[in-house]
Amino acid sequence: MVGIQIGAKPDSGFDDTIGMLTDCHRRIESFLRVLCLVADRARGKSLSEEEAAAVNSALNYFRAGGKRHTADEEESLFPRLRGVAEGSALEELDRLEGDHERANDLHETVEKLFIKWIESGWLVKDDEQMLFDATGELECIYKVHIKVEEEEVFPQAARAFDKQTAEAIGQEFRSRRA
Repeated sequence: MVGIQIGAKPDSGFDDTIGMLTDCHRRIESFLRVLCLVADRARGKSLSEEEAAAVNSALNYFRAGGKRHTADEEESLFPRLRGVAEGSALEELDRLEGDHERANDLHETVEKLFIKWIESGWLVKDDEQMLFDATGELECIYKVHIKVEEEEVFPQAARAFDKQTAEAIGQEFRSRRA
């Protein structure tokens, strides 16, 4: 379900932190698409081996890469942007952090339900609906969240940060992955 695209642009490196965050958004969208598709299409039955493997890959991504991405934004990018942002931009950062909190809660629900599904082979209707609703809400949150970051926050950061600040952010990103 999630594969490598031959000829795709390689991921950005630590010298392009905005590019790294954008690349991560593409992975978030891809892995979330897997969770949404399986939650919808496999209702009322056991997951196939392929579906279970795809779900486990997506859950693993959000458990590690997703949390790193949030830390990259909340611990490295947003605090520095707060130092130069004004007015509504500051409110956007607060809203984006609120999105992170809600997404984390939803990811916990999604993970718990998918693991239950994989381990037991089925979900009761209420759990199926809860999983479908949670993945749908995540999809809605990320759609708006990513749009705001890529169209407003990231361009503002790219304009506001000098080379030294960008390098420091890249070093923080690197240390989270060490």
